[in-house]
Amino acid sequence: MADATTRFFESLDRRGYEPLLNKAAGTLRFDLHEGPQTTHWLLRVDRGNVEVSQEDREADTVIGTTPALFEELAAGRENGLAALLRGDMTVTGDARLVVQIERIFPGSPDAQGPRRLHQREVR
Repeated sequence: MADATTRFFESLDRRGYEPLLNKAAGTLRFDLHEGPQTTHWLLRVDRGNVEVSQEDREADTVIGTTPALFEELAAGRENGLAALLRGDMTVTGDARLVVQIERIFPGSPDAQGPRRLHQREVR
């Protein structure tokens, strides 16, 4: 069974188009560091069209964190912007992409805003 991180990226790749990213464009790489090993996930976003790969390529924005924290983000148990402000994640490059991409992460199960409604529709 795949972990929440893999399910998150595979689901995003299968959708191909994500309406919450219709105003975003650029590449964003997630570097998940655990000891000497780093796992990479690369997102190419073009006005909502999303491609996902595990390439270690140059990107407009690079987010670094631990696999454990990303697992919490992908499962909706942690907030990315809060983790960034706490210093649990690093960002280099275009920070605007971070704000835009944050929209696609699941929110708390108790949240009532429009993002939660959209996520229910996608499922």
